[in-house]
Amino acid sequence: MPTEEELYRNYDLLADATEHVGSIKMPIKFATGENLPRVADILTQLLQTYDSAEFNFVNNALLSIFKMDAKGTLGGLFSQILQEDIVRERAIKFLSAKLKILPDEVLTKEVEELILTESKKVLEDVTGEEFVLFMKKLSGLKSLQTVSGRQQLVELVAEQADLEQTFNPSDPDCVDRLLKCTRQAVPLFSKNLHSTRFVTDFCEQVLPNFSSLTTPVGGLDIQLEVLKLLAEMSSFCGDMEKLETNLRKLFDKLLEYMPLPPEEAENGENAGNEEPKLQFSYVECLLYSFHQLGRKLSDFLTAKLNAEKLKDFKIRLQYFARGLQVYIRQLRLALQGKTGEALKTDENKIKVVALKITNNINVLIKDLFHIPPSYKSTVTLSWKPVQKVEIGQKRATEDTTSGSPPKKSPAGPKRDARQIYNPPSGKYSSKLGNFNYERSLQGK
Repeated sequence: MPTEEELYRNYDLLADATEHVGSIKMPIKFATGENLPRVADILTQLLQTYDSAEFNFVNNALLSIFKMDAKGTLGGLFSQILQEDIVRERAIKFLSAKLKILPDEVLTKEVEELILTESKKVLEDVTGEEFVLFMKKLSGLKSLQTVSGRQQLVELVAEQADLEQTFNPSDPDCVDRLLKCTRQAVPLFSKNLHSTRFVTDFCEQVLPNFSSLTTPVGGLDIQLEVLKLLAEMSSFCGDMEKLETNLRKLFDKLLEYMPLPPEEAENGENAGNEEPKLQFSYVECLLYSFHQLGRKLSDFLTAKLNAEKLKDFKIRLQYFARGLQVYIRQLRLALQGKTGEALKTDENKIKVVALKITNNINVLIKDLFHIPPSYKSTVTLSWKPVQKVEIGQKRATEDTTSGSPPKKSPAGPKRDARQIYNPPSGKYSSKLGNFNYERSLQGK
């Protein structure tokens, strides 16, 4: 960190060149040859100014010399990013913002390789926010759009997530780091770049500690966030070493949210005082993940479970399916005839999402009721944008849509809060339930 005297001396030196920096027709007087990285270094230090006019000047000056010599400018920028102060924060934000607007002739393959190399050094010690900014920056580089380039990014995320270490569900920072990293990895996965390593970690370390998960983010349903990420990744899971073991863990967790029907007394009323609470959003995620991984071991339900376990599961499926039909009818009736602005009210938006959730579960349950169970239907997860079906493309069922999640979606940990359907508990009421819980949408 330069002294105050050095900063003023450097600023005075550059102030003399203001007219050159701002001119398109004239080269910057001092930013030439071997001196350019030093000029970039000084300009980067000056990003800490709180004067808006000076800040804009420095931004424009940096952008100008970037176009003159990208590699030299990066040298000055990264020399400051490796420091621990306000300059680091602003230099990172400058890079994240300006790389998107630089022309191809400036961001050559060599320049992008330098950005990746220097970024790897910085990623050895970053905050969560800095990591997200760097991943946004790197995922936008042209040279990393190939499968091998994406693989490099996934490796960076996996290293940052520290998947090799034992997961501590009671440590909010540990949980937060895993979620932040996984969110950056999800848009990178595809049919050519598998999510197996992350899915395995979630099945082996996160699901067994599901009820103990903690988060530093107030108001966040951490369990639902985990299940959503697992569901999105399950579409691109490749060959898994311990598939049966992990599928069983997923199956057992699914059973926890698919209750048995309440026992009836001799008079036909419920023997107990409380009815099972149906958590549709959780079940959508778990059932979708099980359906995706179950394709890889299609005889799991028939050959890997004993007869009693399979019978128990089908009773739960049937009970849940009965409730689904009631809620789907209620929701469709509530939305009937509503179009345009009427569907944009908060209440109706929630009902639309609720209908997506229940329709998805309904399609997946139908598959599992086949003899033998089928895994052919495809659905779009309720929080993902629906993909258009090309002319001539056949849908699996009337309720299904195009199968896989989009290849790319905006990365980042910020998730706009929204309300999600929380179905009522107890007997299937003729009234709609409480829509009372918050959930975030990615890709909105």
